[in-house]
Amino acid sequence: MRLHELPTPALILDRGVVARNTAAMAKRMRGHGVALRPHMKTAKCAEVAALATAGQFGGITVSTLNEAGFFARHAFRDITYAVGIVPGKLDEVAALERQGTRVRIVTDDAGVARAVAERAESLGVDLHVLVEVDTGLHRAGVAPDSPELLEIARAIHAAPRLTLDGVLTHAGHSYHCPDVGGVRAVAEEERSGVVAAAERLRGAGLPCSVVSAGSTPTAVHAESLQGVTEMRPGTYVFFDLAQVGIGSCRVADVAISVLATVIGHSHRFNRLLVDAGSLALSSDTSANEHLPGVGYGLASEDPGRGGTHRLRVAQVNQEHGFVESDAPIPFEALPIGSRLRILPNHSCITAAMFDRYHVVDGGDEIVDVWQRTNRW
Repeated sequence: MRLHELPTPALILDRGVVARNTAAMAKRMRGHGVALRPHMKTAKCAEVAALATAGQFGGITVSTLNEAGFFARHAFRDITYAVGIVPGKLDEVAALERQGTRVRIVTDDAGVARAVAERAESLGVDLHVLVEVDTGLHRAGVAPDSPELLEIARAIHAAPRLTLDGVLTHAGHSYHCPDVGGVRAVAEEERSGVVAAAERLRGAGLPCSVVSAGSTPTAVHAESLQGVTEMRPGTYVFFDLAQVGIGSCRVADVAISVLATVIGHSHRFNRLLVDAGSLALSSDTSANEHLPGVGYGLASEDPGRGGTHRLRVAQVNQEHGFVESDAPIPFEALPIGSRLRILPNHSCITAAMFDRYHVVDGGDEIVDVWQRTNRW
């Protein structure tokens, strides 16, 4: 099957680009002497996880327990669930532990740590725990110099069924830096903050074998990772226009696109109508922060995604996308029924509405179909 034969909208993955992206990140982390624990919330796919962990120690990161179960069924046995745990979710964690998968959990609250300890006792399961540290995102975590850090760590360490593994942070605010210099500054704040937290734990006589950090921008641009033991980037497996905008990659490194069909012409407004709207592309316009005018994604009729007409999705309804250009659109070259490939602003959000990847390898032939896991 070829791209023009697929029902649309469809999610296209270029296998060669993913392989190049994952190999480059693995090489970069080896250069820093840091373990790579890729975050699979972007791909949610066993085949992509296999590429991302090739030559690594095999650990991955997830954002949902559904993901944890999916990857456990595909023989990934070392998983960090990098979202704050609540005791009500521990039954699922315990079930995975009993099946031979270590699911490391995260908290930033001493009361939760004590409740987790009680629940672990009642379930008869041993759990590994990280303390989440806030190094600038201000979403979750305790400050590296806060008294809460030691209180939480001591509550974990004192619990018979819990093992304090260390600390974890995420510099998600790196996505909004104005330039590469800004990302490097955030990367250093992330590194120094989480390392300072680790040193406080060790100075208090508490164990801290894991010092976990990482976002795609900081993993790409960090100048030093001294003191960090592992990095957890995720978007890098696919990249997207937002990452192009902040200098993490080139357009040629964006590995996924949404295939859409031209369903209408508007000569009066110089625009095309396609069958991919907000549900297929998402409503994320984050890339415009650094690439003004890309709208909801860049579109190209070229299988290699080079593009010659500077097409962008300027507006979306639920199932409709309005493709515009600053130059006259060559309607004769893009007849109704022709196909466009739209590069996403945010690959994680765009991929979320699809249940599979139609895999190509540089051309327009579908060489494989890879399944995704969705839901929570």
